[in-house]
Amino acid sequence: MVKMSSITEEKLKQFFVKYQNPEASWREVRNVLKEYPNLLPASDSFVFNDGSCQNLFNLQGTIPVKYKGNVYNIPICIWLMDTHPNNAPMCYVKPTADMTIQVSMYVDHNGKIYLPYLHDWVPHSSDLLSLIQIMCVTFGEKPPVYAKRRIDTQTSTPYPIQSFMPMPGAASNASGGSFPPYPTNSQYGSSSTPYPPYPTTGYGGYPRYPPAGGLPSFPPSGYPNSFPTPYPPAQPSPPMTGAINSGNSDTITEEHIRASLLSAVGDQLRRRLCEQFSQLQAELETLRRTQQELQNGSTKLKELFSKLQKEKQELEKNITILQDKEGELEKEIEKLSDNQSIDVDEAVTTIAPLYKQMLNAFAEEAATEDAIYYLGEGLRQGSIDLDVFLKHVRQLSRRQFMLRALMLRCRQKAGLAG
Repeated sequence: MVKMSSITEEKLKQFFVKYQNPEASWREVRNVLKEYPNLLPASDSFVFNDGSCQNLFNLQGTIPVKYKGNVYNIPICIWLMDTHPNNAPMCYVKPTADMTIQVSMYVDHNGKIYLPYLHDWVPHSSDLLSLIQIMCVTFGEKPPVYAKRRIDTQTSTPYPIQSFMPMPGAASNASGGSFPPYPTNSQYGSSSTPYPPYPTTGYGGYPRYPPAGGLPSFPPSGYPNSFPTPYPPAQPSPPMTGAINSGNSDTITEEHIRASLLSAVGDQLRRRLCEQFSQLQAELETLRRTQQELQNGSTKLKELFSKLQKEKQELEKNITILQDKEGELEKEIEKLSDNQSIDVDEAVTTIAPLYKQMLNAFAEEAATEDAIYYLGEGLRQGSIDLDVFLKHVRQLSRRQFMLRALMLRCRQKAGLAG
């Protein structure tokens, strides 16, 4: 296994040259490799559901999962999108040839991992290290894989199964020390049909994975109550009949072998049926969730369509009003183009005496302002004396003050802004 010390930061950064956030991405991967050295970085082509292909960075290897006092190495693969960390990564369980995926609410039959942490991924807040730690805890409760059990078709005297597996990172004890025992068939299957010890080969020499019977009880939350256990207990073998050699009562006849084979084949068929049924149940649950999401989306689309219809009707009303106003303006323009005389006093009308008083005060105040201006111009040009200027300006300013106070009072009475 390649350790983090053998991977330089420059080599790690090369994986993220085409990523949108290379600094944040390689920093997260560096922290993960320091904590989980059994994960290896790589870059490979990923084929999406629509058939498109893209070269993405991935982490492949095993993570330690503690299950019922023993630690197992679960093989996973984490693909990082080129928009990482803005989008959640895609995670898969990668079982070896002697493992079987345990379908659950967290893993589908293709090995894809579904976790609330992935669904609620928050950019620049969620990270890979926390994701893997959550995987370790979740898989410790519901292991995603289990070891395939092999049926010994040759009937013999039942013997105790002793299979010992070292825990990850523990050194072998040549002086006679023993490792924690691996769960045996006597704990999970029927005692009437003995199984040989599990093979010692695994994922890269790592410890084996929990057998089917050692998984937590089903159904998990969110699945139908009829969800079966992965492996039902094997039924006792049918009674063996046939001729037995009178010279030796321990001789195995063809009837014994036939009964044993029938029992083994029946047990294997039951297990396969249970596996197929569990996969179909999980797929059915996924389809139900998809149907619910589609129904919710249909309801939202109907609401949006209704809202657009209302807005369209309002726009049509506004267009009609604007067209009417445009027609009135065209008529007024035609009247003006005919050079008709316009009465200035009738051009601006008010709807109430209060507004008329305010309009007159405003007009008089504007005229007063103009008068003060022209008095100043006359003084500057020498047309009037200073005494005359000051006398008239004093009178006009007093009048202007009274007019402004009157306008303010009228606006307050009318409820207008000050």
